[in-house]
Amino acid sequence: MNGIIVYKIAIYLANFAAILIAIPFHEFAHAFAAVRCGDMTPKFSGRYTLNPFAHFDPLGFLMMVFLRFGWAKPVPVNPANFRNYKAGCILVSIAGVLTNLVLAVLFCPLCLISYKFLIPYDWAIYLNDFIQAFFLAAFYLNLGLFVFNLLPLYPLDGFRLYESLSSRRGKVWYFLRNKSFYILIAILLLGVIADYVGIPYLDIIGFLRDLAARPIILLWRTILGL
Repeated sequence: MNGIIVYKIAIYLANFAAILIAIPFHEFAHAFAAVRCGDMTPKFSGRYTLNPFAHFDPLGFLMMVFLRFGWAKPVPVNPANFRNYKAGCILVSIAGVLTNLVLAVLFCPLCLISYKFLIPYDWAIYLNDFIQAFFLAAFYLNLGLFVFNLLPLYPLDGFRLYESLSSRRGKVWYFLRNKSFYILIAILLLGVIADYVGIPYLDIIGFLRDLAARPIILLWRTILGL
């Protein structure tokens, strides 16, 4: 088989494996937080699990694999069941993004050392490519989900957090609630354009993700002495 084809297959499999970790952990974190706050809805709906197939939306999953932008099925939550309504809304809103941040921090050192310790056999060349690509994808995918979902745009976690912290629904809330779809499409299109024209700063999510990555990479480089 052509080496380039095998390499591309290894990269796609690595991205697939990273998604199998990042998305289920994000969604399970929402479910876990909701249950801990008193709402059993995620359990009753079969979403209190790390099983990726319970969380994936088929189209959103395929888009994430091939276009690096996708979505999962939102975890059903009934805030009326929370023991403390406001605290519950806040905790459930941030649970997913904090989990992705923690995963990114944990995968970062593995990403850094994967380039130092290779399997020294010819037969392992594509296995090395897979391992490196997996840790790299796991780090940047989780960090990308952290940054993306913190945007205060409906229906992202950032909007839910803003909604939980806001005491009133004023003009800003109505604007974000009604116009977020168009803003998200614009962000997606800018990311696609950035890939084609080679202007990385057009990729807003990529720019914010890379900005967030710098202190994490610096921290682990210092700890590992790299």
